[in-house]
Amino acid sequence: MISLDEARQHVLDRVAPAVPVAAALEQAAGLVLGVDVVAEETVPPFDNTAMDGFAVVASDTDGAPVVLEVMGTVAAGSAADSGIASGQAMRIMTGAPMPRGADAVVMVERTSYDEDEGTVEVEISVPPGNHVRGAGEDVRPGDLLFAAGTLLSAGHLGVLASVGVARVDAHPRPTVGVLSTGDELVDDGRPLLPGEIRDSNRLALLTLLAESGFDAVDLGLVRDDEAAIEEVFLDGAGRCDAVLSSGGVSMGAFDYVKVVLDRIGDMRWIQIAIKPAKPFAFGLIGDTPVFGLPGNPVSSMVSYELFARPALRKIAGMSTLHHLTRLAICADSLGRHDDGKTHFLRVEGGPDESGRWHIRKLGGQGSHQLTAMARATALAIVPDGVEAAAGDEVEIIPLSTLAQ
Repeated sequence: MISLDEARQHVLDRVAPAVPVAAALEQAAGLVLGVDVVAEETVPPFDNTAMDGFAVVASDTDGAPVVLEVMGTVAAGSAADSGIASGQAMRIMTGAPMPRGADAVVMVERTSYDEDEGTVEVEISVPPGNHVRGAGEDVRPGDLLFAAGTLLSAGHLGVLASVGVARVDAHPRPTVGVLSTGDELVDDGRPLLPGEIRDSNRLALLTLLAESGFDAVDLGLVRDDEAAIEEVFLDGAGRCDAVLSSGGVSMGAFDYVKVVLDRIGDMRWIQIAIKPAKPFAFGLIGDTPVFGLPGNPVSSMVSYELFARPALRKIAGMSTLHHLTRLAICADSLGRHDDGKTHFLRVEGGPDESGRWHIRKLGGQGSHQLTAMARATALAIVPDGVEAAAGDEVEIIPLSTLAQ
């Protein structure tokens, strides 16, 4: 067996970020910038008001209340035809450009407008710049907006739209094919025959990929037939950025996946010092990464989280590859394991009012018992030979963060 760290590094050393391509801004959420983005425009593009009110010369409001002559109205999306001088004001709506000569705005709530007389009484004194948003206050030409490696979210896209960026050079979102193999698997809803089980892994993996922000492709359920297995793997490698298979990576006599992948790919078959997810395979078909995940459903999901997801995040250009872990207090004993493996135990619990996690071990820790995995709120990491008793602090992977 090899260590968890060695297995992870073996995978990550053999994948690289995808070459950045131009992407429309409205399609760029969740993508990672491949190049720096520098502003070419000013935001705001002109001095404007942050409030509905009256644009004034600030010094005219000294000794308020004062009465000023109203010279017109400026609406958002328009500009004043003329400026104002001392003793004058102009009605102005939020976002409208400041008229020439004005250096402050008095909010409408602190004024009394006499439309018949064409005057406004200003109730308060205001300083220069009051409620004025200056040109370039947010962005100026030449500013570095976002550096290469930035994961684009709503705020980033809003900023880019505000400076007229329509397309960005970003690492494309990986497209990942998923297949299950095995004559014992059924996915057509019919009653099970002796020896058959329903395929749960494929749907679980497709869902994990979607939750991780990747594009998932269902390559289907493949029988234990070398020709059929080879055809699906070659098809997936030809049209996807990576391929995940479930089952056929152990040492069984009918594990045709190993036979096929050894023939068409450059693979390494690994036994990792962890439980679940001890058997694992990784390699390349041409330039396409192939992940051979275990067939047991919990092992398949844990293997995805520990090995496939970090590699896919690297392909997507992300800088944070592995899960963020936290410390938690055990409500009961998690036991001690002296088998040379790090154990990932399914636990339930959550943070208290202070944010401190408290967890309890779930029943059904077998790698075939998917229900406990579905109910778990975290995976507790218990190293070999470590006693995790009630009240002890352990490292956990909160499952609520798995999609981040």
